[in-house]
Amino acid sequence: MVRYLSLEWLDALMTEVAARPAVAAAGREHIIGVTQVVTAGPEGDVIYHLQSDPDHGVSFGAGGAFPEDVRMEQDWDTAVGVATGALNAQEAFITGRIRLTGDQAKMLEAQPLFGALSPVFNAVRERTDYR
Repeated sequence: MVRYLSLEWLDALMTEVAARPAVAAAGREHIIGVTQVVTAGPEGDVIYHLQSDPDHGVSFGAGGAFPEDVRMEQDWDTAVGVATGALNAQEAFITGRIRLTGDQAKMLEAQPLFGALSPVFNAVRERTDYR
């Protein structure tokens, strides 16, 4: 098991990304940097990013994206709820539990990339401890 939002969790995401050609293909098509900020977790606030571009592929890492196109901020309970499927992400956006800033059009254009990443998150979810 890996602890949610830990460095080991980010490594598990990268292992799954490397094993999925569909993610690499989507990453070549969409250039985006997304910073995720999760507040009030058991270890305090956590910042990590998703970066995608044709030259470097798709990667996850600690800290903010550079360049940062989009920033999403949410508290721990919201992040865990969305990650485990207990909370609908779209509902969390609509109700303001996830605050989105930056280039929203770029985020919408990158939906095929996020769709390709769904199996990555599903695979890692099975071995993640959300406590």
